[in-house]
Formats: sequence, structure tokens, C-alpha cells
Amino acid sequence: MTTTVDDRLSVRTGGLPPELRGFREVQRLSYECAEAVAAQLRPGVTEREAARMQREWLRERGVRDWFHLPFAWFGDRTAFTNFRIPLQFFPTNRKLEPGMPFILDMAPVYQGYTADIGYSGCLGPSPLHDKLLADLEAHRDLLLREVRERRSLREIYEDVERLMVRQGYANRHRAYPFGVIAHKVDRVKERRWSPTAFGFGTQSLKGLASDALHGHREGWSPLWSPYRFSDHPPQPGLWAVEPHLGFRGMGAKFEEILVVTDSKDPEHSAFWLDNDLPHVRRWAEEKAA
Repeated sequence: MTTTVDDRLSVRTGGLPPELRGFREVQRLSYECAEAVAAQLRPGVTEREAARMQREWLRERGVRDWFHLPFAWFGDRTAFTNFRIPLQFFPTNRKLEPGMPFILDMAPVYQGYTADIGYSGCLGPSPLHDKLLADLEAHRDLLLREVRERRSLREIYEDVERLMVRQGYANRHRAYPFGVIAHKVDRVKERRWSPTAFGFGTQSLKGLASDALHGHREGWSPLWSPYRFSDHPPQPGLWAVEPHLGFRGMGAKFEEILVVTDSKDPEHSAFWLDNDLPHVRRWAEEKAA
């Protein structure tokens, strides 16, 4: 996606162009779902039940298509402990227990707009989990700053990993397929029937594959990874970014959309789509306290 001068003026004046408003609305809907489901989690609820709760909540509000179906991870699965194959990412019968961390992850498509979010919580007080969530703020700042500097995606990835090591954490987004920290998202054509394959919406997969083919010809990738194919500056468009910290069987992350434009003005060359999200509000509240 390439922004126009009018679009950038809209951003400067505090508004968003209609195209971006659609993405922001579905992202906010997703986080609203995550907070609603998190409030209903109780000891004994399984990952599969939590994933179903997300699906049902979103379907009741009109969602009929997905980039991927909702995930839920409990306990040490929030840190992807011993994950070796993609099937291990899918929800299991792991039951939530008091003091356990959890992550809710969903990627709905609504009215053709895509979001992909990650929400981290804990069933009861946990100073360690609070520390992980607080330390994620530095990663959000680093990502935005270095994208604006037009560093290569591979370099930024390495800097995020170095920051995690300095903080005393393991990089758990390394466990994702291709080790990605982010991927591009885009509009999806609305259809009456929107099938999924292996948990992913076929329409969205086609779009990602098309981006991959187009990007390969031009020297860029829609996947933000530690590998050579990500050794290029940020491509204009929308990126779902998810730095994921792990520490001794506990994991925490956020995932939200970063907008990259072709503007020469650093301030408007990249920005987070929305600064009114649960993790951002949490950091602001902690500072105010």
C-alpha cells in the first residue's frame, strides 16, 4: 500500500484515511474480543475452548473470514516450549490453572480489512509476567525508530533480538515458521464462502503468496525474518508485528499493525496504526502511577 500526499496530510491532522480506518476498526474489534474472552477465562478452561470463544464472539459481530483462525496458548506453551512442528501451535486440551500466563491470538477479516493481534494475560497476579509485559514497550519503540531510519528488516530483527538478550529473555518469535517477527497484511476480497485450510483463510493465503511472488521479482519479502530474503528496507504497506519474549516457561507478546509509507518525512514514514490499545494503555497507566 502506498500513501498519497492527501493521506499523509490526514495523518498529520490527527485523522486517518478511510483505507486505514477500516484496518484500525477490525484491529480494535479484535482487541475488544481478546479483553472480553480474557475476562471470562477461569481455571479448567482449555485452549480449544478459549479459541472457540474468540471465534464465536467475532462471528456474532459479523466476521466471516480469517487470515488465521484464533489461537490460545496456556502455561509454558506461551513460550512455545519444545515446539518443533507447526501442528504444535494449534489449540490443545491444556487447561488453564491459577497463576498461569495465557496468550490469545486472532486474525479476523471484516468487511475486507485484516487484523492480526496478540493479547497476553495471566490468571491471577504474577510479578514476573508484569515484568515481561513492561519490557515489551522498549521493543515497540525500537521497531518504530529503526523502521523510520529505513534500516533493513533483517538488521532490525537482529537489534530486537539483541535487546531481548540484554533484558534476559529468549526470542520466541524464532519458533514461528520462518522465524518471522512480522508479515504484511492487506485487503481481502469479500466472498459469500470463505474457506480455511490448515487454520488459515485461503483468500488471505492467496494474497500473501501473490505478495511473495511480486516481492521476489522486486527484491523484497512480505515476511520479516532473520534470513537473507528479509535483507531489504521496509516495504510500504501494513505489517502485523509481534515481538515475543520468553523466560523460563513463560511467554508474552503484543501484535499490532505498523504502517509503512513512502514519505520522506521520518515522522510520517512509519507509525503504529493505533496507540489506544490495551498494552499501550497499560504502559501509560504504569507511568502515571
